[in-house]
Amino acid sequence: MQAHSFKVRVDAVRDEAHGVRSFVISRLDGQPFDRYEPGAHIDVTSPCGVTRQYSLCGDPDHRDSHLFAVKREAQSRGGSRSLHDDVQIGTELSVGAPRNLFRLVGDASTHVLIGAGIGITPLLSMAYRLIKMKAPFELHYFARGAEHAAFVPLLSRAPFDGHVKLHFGVETDALDAELAACLAGVPQGAHVYTCGPVPFMDRVVAAGEARLPADSIHLERFTADPQPPGEAVLDSFDVQLASTGQTVRVDSKTSIVEALAAIGIEVDTSCGEGVCGTCMVDVVSGEPEHRDHCLSKAERASNNVICCCVSRSRSPVLVLDL
Repeated sequence: MQAHSFKVRVDAVRDEAHGVRSFVISRLDGQPFDRYEPGAHIDVTSPCGVTRQYSLCGDPDHRDSHLFAVKREAQSRGGSRSLHDDVQIGTELSVGAPRNLFRLVGDASTHVLIGAGIGITPLLSMAYRLIKMKAPFELHYFARGAEHAAFVPLLSRAPFDGHVKLHFGVETDALDAELAACLAGVPQGAHVYTCGPVPFMDRVVAAGEARLPADSIHLERFTADPQPPGEAVLDSFDVQLASTGQTVRVDSKTSIVEALAAIGIEVDTSCGEGVCGTCMVDVVSGEPEHRDHCLSKAERASNNVICCCVSRSRSPVLVLDL
């Protein structure tokens, strides 16, 4: 679990769309929340004890409260179901400090935000900031229909309405053409940000990379999609601490996090699936075998960081900055 968490009170609960509910929370100690950059998410522990990650979707400059939204998942393992069924105004929850793997790029010539369904949430916080920066941007929101689209009344009025285009009921076989149209006029230096179901994001990435460099496309994942089998990696390897030289063996049935915990080195974790980035540690030497879903292509290629909850090593010894 994440080391830094605190208690909050639910001040408002609203149904934003079919199966989507938003929650406004404030700190029990009455203090303002820490500053965060748009695109950040927090850990939320539901009344049933399950912790999940949810994007902050309010104005990042409003620190008296946080706003996040939750889609009730049909295959919920307890988190979204408990937040929908067990939380009301006055409920107390435990949340973590904001973390961000999905930041706006400051020198972009323009920003194109493309979301689907509940994926609108981190993009909404970005839109708040971009409006205050008077930065050029477009927000394209895809949903099955208006009843499945959250925050539409907000997005349909000033100051958002001039930047937002709603795409409802786009059929699967028409999606690529629709995405191509969204990106047809983007200039060089533009950056694209996408969040939504994994197949949707994959198609946004493909459309974006047809027009822009790969490192100009940014995405946020909250579930781990199955990865195709890669080349064989080591069944076991050693992890060495750069600070002391201490070494621990990581066998085929043990994660790096678990191996380190066995020698008294605690690495913060949250999702356990390589999507939230809590357990990222810098790599001093060795070659990681990346199995996460949160590092960018550039970060993977550099091999300078590893997500310790799921990733492993291609080299016999992996030296970590611990």
